[in-house]
Amino acid sequence: MSPKKIAASLHLRVTLAPGVAIGPGKADLLAGIRETGSIAAAGRRMRMSYKRAWQLVEELNAGFRAPLVEATKGGSGGGGARLTRTGETVLTRYLGLREAAEAAASVDLAALRRCVSATHK
Repeated sequence: MSPKKIAASLHLRVTLAPGVAIGPGKADLLAGIRETGSIAAAGRRMRMSYKRAWQLVEELNAGFRAPLVEATKGGSGGGGARLTRTGETVLTRYLGLREAAEAAASVDLAALRRCVSATHK
């Protein structure tokens, strides 16, 4: 069986203040909440426990001036979650930064990839 070929990649984590950071995991969770309307569903998509997903949402909400995620309690009508305007802004800006970083690093990543042993490509 041949090894799986993967492209070189860049992972961006932005630290905005002590204890306030956003990276691929939190961004994926926010995107999942936006797409599913549910913290639980977004966590499941990432194979993350409901408790861990809630912990990350609480961490994000506490780190910014305004909450990034607004949740409604369950019950007969069911609960849900959505990104707030600030949440949409933070996610959009992070994704833009990631795209710009990947574009800026593409030549160097390709050069580094060429340095990798043929048995690992």
